Amino acid sequence: MASYPSNEELSTPVSEVTPMPQLNPMPGEKLGVALVGLGEYASGQLGPALKETVYCRLTAVVSGSDEKRKKWLADYQLKPENLYSYDDFDAIKDNPDIDIVYVVLPNAMHAEYVIRAARAGKHVICEKPLATSVEEGKRMVEACNEAGVLLSVGYRLHFDLFHQEMMRLGQNRILGKVNRIIADDSMDIGDPNQWRVKRELAGGGPLMNNGIYCVQAAQYIIGQLPIAVNALFLPKTDPEKFTDIEEGIQWEMEFADGMIASCETSYSRNGNSLRADTDDGWFELSPAYEYSGLKGRTSTGVLRFPEVNQQALQMDDFAICVKTNKHSKVLGEMGLRDLIILEAIYKSAHNGQKEPLDLDAFKSPS
Repeated sequence: MASYPSNEELSTPVSEVTPMPQLNPMPGEKLGVALVGLGEYASGQLGPALKETVYCRLTAVVSGSDEKRKKWLADYQLKPENLYSYDDFDAIKDNPDIDIVYVVLPNAMHAEYVIRAARAGKHVICEKPLATSVEEGKRMVEACNEAGVLLSVGYRLHFDLFHQEMMRLGQNRILGKVNRIIADDSMDIGDPNQWRVKRELAGGGPLMNNGIYCVQAAQYIIGQLPIAVNALFLPKTDPEKFTDIEEGIQWEMEFADGMIASCETSYSRNGNSLRADTDDGWFELSPAYEYSGLKGRTSTGVLRFPEVNQQALQMDDFAICVKTNKHSKVLGEMGLRDLIILEAIYKSAHNGQKEPLDLDAFKSPS
């Protein structure tokens, strides 16, 4: 983990970062959230974040474990009737306590439960990646559009102040045009029995879980969409653990203005950095993708921002969108766009050829 010297005078003013909108809600007006899946991310991040949110609150949980449901009932003072199993999930349709469903299940289960939530008339947040295939993603977006509900993806870094600053520096060319982005999000995956190393549940390896953050960052730093990708699978050092997924992968994303993003992700080592080289300098984060403790600097000094709860801001922003009938900045179509890019990266790694991308149907990233 990088450690940067203090330099308060060269820090970026917090006032330059776009603040969260304020609705000043009255007590009792928070929207109700149901968490679907009570695994590590829900327990360690989303549940605690929902104790900090201003515009929404936890009102229900869905799990196949009676033990987990009972624990959440006690820990979050839920109503007993707001505990659901997967078998009676569709009954949420008749529960006015639930406005938003947050799907936090293994990737291969995202499509089913997003579509069922939409048919129940509930707005939906889906954890990343949106799905395990482009076709699934299309069905999810269509189902939510047909039901008249909002769909968002759990891209929490859009709400982190350090990443918002990366967007400002890159898109506004504060240090000149960005010429190259170098991104690495890797982790030693550990337990060989977890669902993330099983293709039937994860849809792929570290590209689906970690690499998607690099794909995201390359786009939002410059506010453009890629026109082509070129990829290469890394050698497998543990073929028994990584029997049907990649252990690691490197790829480049090309953009119309000539910018190149060089990215890498792996399940056999740790990596956590994001850097942009520009005409007049550079800016970077290291660590870059954590829930907290991000550090950054530029060629002119250290970046300093107060720590925020990324997940709380993300869910509050979605609640605001529901209240005001506005599209989320991380809407479902963004997740679908990224699935198209991920599939192109995998295709390139398999065939050894550059894969062109046609993303004209999607808005440029913010």
